[in-house]
Amino acid sequence: MSGIGTREDPWILNTPPGTSSFEMFRAPELDALVCRVGKTELRYQLRCIEDLHAMLKAHGDWMPLGGADEQKDAAPGTVEAWGRAASNPVGGWYGTKKGLRGRFGVYVPPVLEVLGLAEVEHNPKNNRMRAR
Repeated sequence: MSGIGTREDPWILNTPPGTSSFEMFRAPELDALVCRVGKTELRYQLRCIEDLHAMLKAHGDWMPLGGADEQKDAAPGTVEAWGRAASNPVGGWYGTKKGLRGRFGVYVPPVLEVLGLAEVEHNPKNNRMRAR
């Protein structure tokens, strides 16, 4: 990991399995957490960091990450499913760009890890996270 999480100095992170790197930064002027994967830019509501941490603390145990594109169903009981559930604090998707709202369970957990808010597993597949 490198960077401080600003547009000028984004975090350079890896997906939980460590197979791909991506950039993330906070963009308060957009109320967004911005993820750049190659030339693709995904955006999540900035509050997702605090909301996910609070949910994980309430959950109290390891939770599978999941990770699915918007067009695919998320596995029940995963971080990905929570990130798009009507029962979460925003009442649906944290992703804000139609067609690119998925992959919450892939790109947001490493941010919580770098901020010291969560532990994230780094296995080849089926990773989980829990609050610190």
